[in-house]
Amino acid sequence: MPEPASSKELPVNLLTDPVMIEACRARDFRRVFQLVKARAGIHPSMVARRCDLTPSRVGEVIAGRRQLLHMDVIERISDGLRIPGHMLGLARRPWEAPQNPIVTPREQAEARNTVNEQMTTALSGANVDSILTLAADRDLSPSALDALHSSIEDYWRRDDEHGGETLRPAVIGQLRYVVDLLREQRSARIRNGLHSIAAELARLTGWTHFDARQYNQARAYFTESLGLAKAVGDRQFMANVLACMSLQATYQDKPGDALALVTAALDQTRAAPGTTPRVLAMLSMREAFAHAALGNHSATHTAISEAHTHFDRIGSGDPDPPWVTYFDETKLVVDTGIAHGRLGEAALAEPLIADALRREHRSNHRGRAFHAFWLARTQLQRGKLDEACHTAMDALASAAAVSSKRVVGHLHEFHRQLEPYHREPDAVAFAARLRKALPHQVSGSPRP
Repeated sequence: MPEPASSKELPVNLLTDPVMIEACRARDFRRVFQLVKARAGIHPSMVARRCDLTPSRVGEVIAGRRQLLHMDVIERISDGLRIPGHMLGLARRPWEAPQNPIVTPREQAEARNTVNEQMTTALSGANVDSILTLAADRDLSPSALDALHSSIEDYWRRDDEHGGETLRPAVIGQLRYVVDLLREQRSARIRNGLHSIAAELARLTGWTHFDARQYNQARAYFTESLGLAKAVGDRQFMANVLACMSLQATYQDKPGDALALVTAALDQTRAAPGTTPRVLAMLSMREAFAHAALGNHSATHTAISEAHTHFDRIGSGDPDPPWVTYFDETKLVVDTGIAHGRLGEAALAEPLIADALRREHRSNHRGRAFHAFWLARTQLQRGKLDEACHTAMDALASAAAVSSKRVVGHLHEFHRQLEPYHREPDAVAFAARLRKALPHQVSGSPRP
């Protein structure tokens, strides 16, 4: 007998329960399935039917003998159990629409208590973002949009300084808030502004997942960002998102995908009147990265040359979008060095990266760690073991100040590259410092 439509929805007090929220965040489906059985009366056989899983598979998960990791399965669980996408690190699901759920008085009281507790916690250390969200008028004005843009700029600054892991819940919350605002009638100007803000928040969320090496989640949010930008015809921002996805593809050892994505990004700019030289310079450098990952020396050098040509054309009055202002001369120089480094051209790469590292702002811990890794790598390629290890120790100091699994992965990579020198005092000292600086993130010595 089919379940009544109303029974598909999980109780409000379950979806707001901190235990359920944490279980979803960790994708601990053993705990999720236990909770929906105990609190919503959804037994394993019903879970299997709703989520298109076999009963035996669900039973293995509940018994702790199996984990569910594939994104298509996680999406089926979200859809089948009606768990909002953001709780599982997914983009908004197609069925998530504005609604007025019917809840019992007891559920209303429990939900209200939970919200009150969360509000008390939030207000005890309230920041500008939470205050703006609480005070925002549903009848939005251009100044309210400016305030939302300012909060995004602040998120990016804090992401550079500390990493995005702790920011992500706030960014996702603001993303869903803005998407909800889009469901109401707005003027064309306000609606376009909200689409742009939502696209930026989705890209930032994707970036925080990418920096945490959670690539499937990152791709989902990048895709959502792409769709939001496409809805208002913002081709420059679409190109920006595609460039982010291209960079991620190089990390996933998919250089062919990286080149296809950045080529699509450049195609978007050809159809976008008024694309600024700074945007074109950034995209050309992403193209250089993709060609370098493929080992295409000539194409990489051509793309680097194009990036510098575009950058030389930048004027003081160019209407650059805010999201590309980070691509300054220091970024151009270091990316040029990294592109040469990816090709194994260490003699060209080393002085460029060293110069950019000297210019890098001290507060940008992740940037400093990332660039110091590349400098150490090129120094090692040139046989400068002592300098390379010293530079890598500088990278460790910066990495310890920021939450970035991507940076930690690079430091492990350098550790493995020290394998031929594992008995040398400099290599031994670096390995010891690595264990001390990142005690919970070191996978072992470079020796097999």
